[in-house]
Amino acid sequence: MSIERMLQEQLEENREIVQALMDDGSDPDAEYVIEHHFSSTNFDRLEKAAVDAFKLGFEVNDAEEIELEDGSTLYCFDAIANHRLEVELLDQACEQLMNLAVKQKVEYDGWGTYFVGDEMPEDDEDEETLH
Repeated sequence: MSIERMLQEQLEENREIVQALMDDGSDPDAEYVIEHHFSSTNFDRLEKAAVDAFKLGFEVNDAEEIELEDGSTLYCFDAIANHRLEVELLDQACEQLMNLAVKQKVEYDGWGTYFVGDEMPEDDEDEETLH
């Protein structure tokens, strides 16, 4: 799939996620922790992507190592930003980070955040994040 197509799908998903959070009563004026997810089977590539994300102004957490069912190893990290849940900011970040992923030959796995409000909606009590 082309980067343009992947970006278009991500931008549509951004709108859906933000709308779902707002529909559930999440605070539109709050500052959110936005975690952009990256993964790769190649640690060196992932490390270069983390450095690039840091240079773009994102906080970067330590890479985690996950053993998959087939015995292979997957490395992952999050590039973290703190800002209001505004589609324009998310779109800009997603475009930057998807291009970074293509450049470093790693996977950009979307983003997630946490519900911010007085209380979780009753039917979503078991789900704290949306991605």
